[in-house]
Parts: sequence; C-alpha cells; structure tokens
Amino acid sequence: MKLAPLPTLPHRLAARGVEVLPGALLCAAIAAVATVIGGFVPLVGSAIPAVVIGVLVALVRKPGAALSPGIGYSSKFVLQCAVVLLGAQLSLASIVSVGLESLPVMLSSLTVCLLGAWLIGRALGVERDLRVLVGVGTGICGASAIAAISPVIRAKSADIAYAISTVFLFNILAVLAFPAIGHALGMSPHAFGLFAGTAVNDTSSVVAAASVFSASALGFAVVVKLVRTLMIIPISVGLAVMEGRRSGTAERMTPARVLKLVPWFLVGFLVVATLTSVGAVPAVAADVLTQVSVFLVAMALAGIGMSTDLRAIRSAGLRPLILGGILSVLVAATTLGVMALTGALAGN
Repeated sequence: MKLAPLPTLPHRLAARGVEVLPGALLCAAIAAVATVIGGFVPLVGSAIPAVVIGVLVALVRKPGAALSPGIGYSSKFVLQCAVVLLGAQLSLASIVSVGLESLPVMLSSLTVCLLGAWLIGRALGVERDLRVLVGVGTGICGASAIAAISPVIRAKSADIAYAISTVFLFNILAVLAFPAIGHALGMSPHAFGLFAGTAVNDTSSVVAAASVFSASALGFAVVVKLVRTLMIIPISVGLAVMEGRRSGTAERMTPARVLKLVPWFLVGFLVVATLTSVGAVPAVAADVLTQVSVFLVAMALAGIGMSTDLRAIRSAGLRPLILGGILSVLVAATTLGVMALTGALAGN
C-alpha cells in the first residue's frame, strides 16, 4: 500500500473538513433542535427527536451529494467520539465490575440468539449467510458485527444490505419500546443499563434507549454494550475456523486480523476511563465531557435518521424480518429472565 506524503496532510485534512462541513452542520442543527425538545420533554430526551427529525428530513427530501459526506461522518465517527467521551463517567474498577456483572446475562442472551438464528432461520428457509449475519447482528452489536463477520464468511453484498436493514429496523423499535418496558417493570437506572446494554444490538440504539430512560443509565449501558462488542472477536475466530473447514476458501484469521476486530473507540473509551481513574480528568471537566457526548449522540442519530433507506428495509423481504423480530424478542426475553433469576432485575 502506497502511503500519501506527509507534507500534504494539512491540505488533505482541510479538504476533508470542507467536504464534511455542510452535512455535519445540518446534523448539528438538528441535534440543537432535538436538545431543545428534550429540555421541554425530559422523558423523551434528545435522542429520539434527533432520529425522528432525521428520518422526516430524508422522507421529505433525501440529502444530496453535497451533504452526504458530513451525514455519514456524523452517523459514524461522531458517534464513536461520543462513546469515547462517555469514558469520563467511569473508572477502570467500575468497568471490570460491570463486565463481571453483565457476563452471565450477556452470554446467555448471545447463546440463545445464535442457536435461534440457526434453528429458526433454517425453519423459515432463510439462506445460511443471511441468517448468520442477522444472528450476529442481533446478538452482538448490529452493523459493526455484520461488517466484521461479512468478510469472514464471504457474504454477498445483497445479504449484508438485507441483514443491516433488518437489524436496523428492530434497533429503532427497541429505542421506542425499551424505555417503556423499563418503566413498566420499575427498573432502576442500573438495571435498565444492563437490560439495554445486553438486549439492544447497536451502540447508537443502546445510547438512545438509555438516554430516553434516564441519564444515569447511560454510562452503565454503554459499558455493558462495549463489553458485549468484544464478543465479535471469538465469534469471528470461530466462524473463520468453521468456514475454513467447510470450503477451504475463507479468509484465515491471523493475530493481526483479531486485533483489527477491536473497535478503536473501545480503546479510546478505556483510555479516557483510565485518565478519569487516576484523577487526570477533574469532576467539572467530566461533567462537561458528558454533556458534549450527549449532544454528539443526538448529532449522530440525526445523521443515522437521514441515512435511513426505507426502501432497503422493505426490500429485505418478509422471512429475514420475521427472523430478526423473533431473535430480538428472544434476546430481550432471555435478558429479562436471567436478570430476574440472578436478582439483577431489581438492581440498584
């Protein structure tokens, strides 16, 4: 791979900034409106208004080529930055504690989801690669897991698009339904953070659902979600071995590829949490970073809303949608069941 010359870096960064600025400003404007709405209706927060406004904008007039780079930048990189800043809320000790607490719930729901994808997907007649993608997307972390698994099993682009569309639909439904479920069950912010972080499959949707339920549930939910994201690594390795034995043509899983499966924002999150743990981030600065992260989440969700391809969701067909819906319900039910058995449903 030929590297670009270092002296041209400032020019390239400036050009990139000009490219993403219009769309990013639009996302920021929507986030500002959503923040005002959230101020008047705290139960709703800024997350849901941001994604709803984004979808409405896309329905009225799909953003053109001039806005697309900034919208994509906001929906991905800005969201990842927001997750990094959430590390200011937590210490390393609390992260380890959260990981140990969430592990039984997380492993149970993931096991049920993957078995369900295999058995129910076959019963529905969903093609193998598509049911694998829907299964890992629902069980681990949505589009990120699908993107990581796709090259391992050499999935077709159509299957990838179908899986992402299917999983995204139930992400949106989870953002709308989960806070109501949490309130109906009388969950504490701590319990809801475990529920959302385990049962909602995409980082943006976890952040949105937790934000709607309670600001104090957000940090815990994100840590649970990030711990769950690490499951991409063993699942990818396992699938690579299975695919290699099945066809002998799959891309082999090397140590370098395993390292690449660790999201950069997870590393950033841990760095910020480490700085907070050693006192390098004052309490006042941590509060400011938390508020900034909440605004960046709204900005990212505005971009996600405007990027929504409703036609792609409709074209996914009925059977993958049925599979995704069943798996989503199984994950949520398993999570609640294990939480009830372990006493975490009434956690403080």
